[in-house]
Amino acid sequence: MKKAEKNQANKPTEKKRHRPGKARKAVDDLPDNLSNLDWSNGGRGKDDKQAATAFLKLLQAEIQNLNDKKLISSENGDWVVKGFIDIFKNVYTISGDTKVISKLIELMLFPHFLAFADKHKLKVILSREQNHYPDLTFVDESENKFAVDLKSTYRINSEKVNTMTLGAFTGYFRNRSSTKNATFPYGEYASHFVLGVIYSRVDTKISEFKLHSLDDLEEIPSVIKDVEFFVQPKYRIANHQPGSGNTKNIGAVWTIAELIIGNGPFAALGEAVFDDYWMYYLTSDMARAVDLEKPPYKNLATYFAYKNISPRGQK
Repeated sequence: MKKAEKNQANKPTEKKRHRPGKARKAVDDLPDNLSNLDWSNGGRGKDDKQAATAFLKLLQAEIQNLNDKKLISSENGDWVVKGFIDIFKNVYTISGDTKVISKLIELMLFPHFLAFADKHKLKVILSREQNHYPDLTFVDESENKFAVDLKSTYRINSEKVNTMTLGAFTGYFRNRSSTKNATFPYGEYASHFVLGVIYSRVDTKISEFKLHSLDDLEEIPSVIKDVEFFVQPKYRIANHQPGSGNTKNIGAVWTIAELIIGNGPFAALGEAVFDDYWMYYLTSDMARAVDLEKPPYKNLATYFAYKNISPRGQK
């Protein structure tokens, strides 16, 4: 089959509305063949892959050390943070707000990241703004850059966690030479990692109106317990569905075992499939904006059907 005919056959039916040119471009931009991609490494070079593998081993060893030493937990598993203290030594308890908890854990980890970077002769660069990607950039002596994004979530039972999102699938993720909302262009990184934090919420009700003194520290209940860290390449824990809400964020798998060992649906498929899937994923609103009746695909099964390929890229 000729290439033009093949592309035409793979196109979804377009809804004829006011901007057909824009709709056709959105469809034409979708690659119809992944046979030319390196399915195991997202199209990156051999040197990048080796550098990323070496960095991951170092970071995983560091995270295992944090887990073994329970550096932010007491002997019984409670979080060591009890609240905020002012210059008068008053202690104000904190709520179970996930954003507050995430930020505090992030601040507690930064000194360990700096020590890790110094130990392994790495430069570490923090994101310029709260909403910039990634939270941390590590740079080795060969100028390879590694993105590390911090994500946290809480257990809903012994096997599953609440929804965790892995960053946008628009913006810098698609325009990989852009520095908008990113420390460096996405495409400059040798690899992208997620340092995940999983914790359990404490059922005890905590009064945020009560003022405590330093003498009360042992009596103030912690808002979380049983903190566990893990680190995996982003694509290995990504799901094929967006995160919660209407935000255009990549969702993560929600089983604890899959998160810790990095066994999401893209783990066996490779980073190139993850990139291709999410770079061209359209929500219903995004599809309507380019005059399509519906998105070309909505999960991995419909993605492979649309591409007319098997899960390993074979026709």
